[in-house]
Amino acid sequence: MGEFLLKRILLCILIFFFVMLIIYALMYSLPTSYVEQMARELATKPGSLKSASEWIAELNASYGFDRGILGGYMHWLGSALKGEFGESWYWTVPVTEKLGDTIGISFAMGAVSFIFEILIAIPLGVLAARRQYTMTDYAVTVFGLIGISMPTFFTATLYKLFFGVKLQWFDIMGMQGRDYHTLSSFGQFLDRCDHLVLPILTLVTVSIGSLMRYTRTNMLEVLSADYIRTARAKGLSERVVINRHAFRNTMVPLVTILGGSLPGLFSGALITETIFAIRGVGFCSYHSMVNGDIPFTMFYLSFISILTLLGNLISDVLYAVVDPRVRVH
Repeated sequence: MGEFLLKRILLCILIFFFVMLIIYALMYSLPTSYVEQMARELATKPGSLKSASEWIAELNASYGFDRGILGGYMHWLGSALKGEFGESWYWTVPVTEKLGDTIGISFAMGAVSFIFEILIAIPLGVLAARRQYTMTDYAVTVFGLIGISMPTFFTATLYKLFFGVKLQWFDIMGMQGRDYHTLSSFGQFLDRCDHLVLPILTLVTVSIGSLMRYTRTNMLEVLSADYIRTARAKGLSERVVINRHAFRNTMVPLVTILGGSLPGLFSGALITETIFAIRGVGFCSYHSMVNGDIPFTMFYLSFISILTLLGNLISDVLYAVVDPRVRVH
């Protein structure tokens, strides 16, 4: 197990350096207008002692844009490995500080929606497989396909229209109500939770379809295996066959989905947060990108890459735990 884990970690480190190179090359290839625009804004601020051309030279030097791709990449990577990603041009605070201010709300939304996704999708997928070609199976399949087919922005808009405008059960924007500051601490907590209901409902709706279909497909494959027929021939109850034998083996491919969900817990839901004006990581990254905030964009892409590699590593480890045959490869 130790050798297996070491190989996976070394592979992740190698991929990490290449991914960071791609991120830097993309930012390096952007038009110089982004840097020039920022330099002009800094030069016109009260108290600025530098001209726009001096600011351009300083900004280019800060991120190695004046050293070529490879030289600049090594300069930027050295700073990044020390946790120095610079100051956000749009939010005017260090990018790591901005992440710390926004990651909490994104993690809360991602964690709650992830838990509901598992609690809804996996049982429905198993139920559909157990009752293949029945009305239950067809209903679950249609429900899953609807969730897969509906874009996030369309689903969010429908929920805002129905629950926010028509029924007026929830506010459709922001994280606080009008009377937020007059409420007690517990009341403020409930008010924030109330504003997160529709975003979380949107995330769950667009996520459960694929996991549900994946669970159903793998459960059907397991139920047709020889050892399942043998277990039934021995007179075991259907509950024991499903829960103790079939579902345990269905979890082997499911760990890929569960491990790959890690980035979504911390990286924020860019579209959902933007539509509902939830000031999480996704909301901040969207506004940073559209406003040419190169430091925050580079940091956000690097952050997503690290989470993705970590999620894949966790999937590999879970594979080895649930199926010892994987460790020999």
